[in-house]
Amino acid sequence: QALAREFAPSDTSPYFRSNGTSDPGDATYAAHAAAGFADWKLTVGGLVEHPLALSLDQVRALPQRTQITRHDCVEGWSAIGQWTGPQLAAILQMAKLKPEARYIVFHCADSVEGALYYESVDLVDAFHPQTIVAHQLNGAPLPVKNGAPLRMRIERQLGYKHAKYVNAI
Repeated sequence: QALAREFAPSDTSPYFRSNGTSDPGDATYAAHAAAGFADWKLTVGGLVEHPLALSLDQVRALPQRTQITRHDCVEGWSAIGQWTGPQLAAILQMAKLKPEARYIVFHCADSVEGALYYESVDLVDAFHPQTIVAHQLNGAPLPVKNGAPLRMRIERQLGYKHAKYVNAI
């Protein structure tokens, strides 16, 4: 349960570059982005007692955590950003995981080699206090290039574990 280092606002990088996909590029995502994700929903399903479909406003209405952390990319760059969003644990508690659940899988809007991207974490990282479902970067709505409307921040992991364009858990 060790915490990742958190930084001061003065340490925030002036530019937070995109990694991997910078825009999913499909028509459904483009329509949601053009509408400010007003009709978009985050679905939570699988091994849960209470499946969820949360609007972006509902995600923003949950208790929020803000943290300033360093993103370390396997491509060889790092940046420090201020991230805001609810703890993943709160969403998982709302959905009530079934006892047989062992991993959390994030399904994304972007694709790699024609297949929709996904990423996973174990329950230790899922319930870590610094694991958040971020909708803000540096005090502003998350930009498309950085994973709008939601991206994961799993602070004890390298950047590729921080799934972008999260549609479903």
